[in-house]
Amino acid sequence: MLSKVLNKIALLPHLVRYRKYVNSYNIYSTKFFRGEGTFVYGDGVLNIAEKSYCGSRCGIYVAEGYFCHIGRNTAISHNVRIYTSNRNAEDIINQNDSIGVDYGNVVIGDNCWIGANVFINQGVIIGDNVVIGANAVVTKDIPSYSVAVGVPARVIKNANK
Repeated sequence: MLSKVLNKIALLPHLVRYRKYVNSYNIYSTKFFRGEGTFVYGDGVLNIAEKSYCGSRCGIYVAEGYFCHIGRNTAISHNVRIYTSNRNAEDIINQNDSIGVDYGNVVIGDNCWIGANVFINQGVIIGDNVVIGANAVVTKDIPSYSVAVGVPARVIKNANK
């Protein structure tokens, strides 16, 4: 009995953080954030459909003027990062005086599985019924009914329905 009470007290900060997310972004009222250490920030629009899941220690950044949409029944594993902006690598390599920022919306379709430690770059559209293997870096669109793995992520299987 005491352990149940202590467990509920320990979960209180996570419930408060979850309530903040639900109020700040368009998150369907299911329990999307299921692990500790997950953070969402930025002044953009975040839409999360029903029955989706996000594991612990994930990060989602949505830049102002951009959006991230996560479809229905989509499972996002632990340590996943999703960003709608990123520094321009060419500016860094060329030692430019200022480093530009690349922006783009991120769309993850319905019924997807995003494996652990995946990075999803700005401007990416992931279709419906897609599996992204663990540790992948998604820099380009992934078509529906596909399995993609690697750095950068490449489609290794496509069911083309």
